Amino acid sequence: MSLLKIVTIPDPILKLPSQPAHELSREVLLQLIHDMTETMRHHPHCVGLAAPQVGRNLRVVVIDVTLHPKPHPNHGLLVLIDPVITSAAGKRLGREGCLSIPDLTGNVVRAERISVRALGPDGAAVKIDAGGFEAVVLQHEIDHLDGILFLDRVSSLKTDVFRRA
Repeated sequence: MSLLKIVTIPDPILKLPSQPAHELSREVLLQLIHDMTETMRHHPHCVGLAAPQVGRNLRVVVIDVTLHPKPHPNHGLLVLIDPVITSAAGKRLGREGCLSIPDLTGNVVRAERISVRALGPDGAAVKIDAGGFEAVVLQHEIDHLDGILFLDRVSSLKTDVFRRA
């Protein structure tokens, strides 16, 4: 098991758009996916991790909302390479946190339902239709690939951002 170091603000990699990952060698990509999954599972309450959060400027995310203490409808472990949100519907307000912003949480408006297209770890095209908490986590992690943090999405830094207890 190789746990990766979590990058935190203000590291500049968190604000960079990530590079496509589909051209990486299969061996390198699978090792990164394995290490990211182990790192995500190592952190209590962590349900998603994007490659920039571990210092890799690549479009790779791992998500597993079954790791959350409260049950949510979900697809289990999702490993997505070069994911793109293709549609979004509805709105929901929720509190978000992030390993890369360890001291803060914030209220963020996200789509209630989304569709995502990506490549799976085997290189095959996948389409995910997600709703609720899983949709929120997908949006949060895909934002990381575009250099967007949840703090960039709060309406007011004064009223919608909170120190962790």
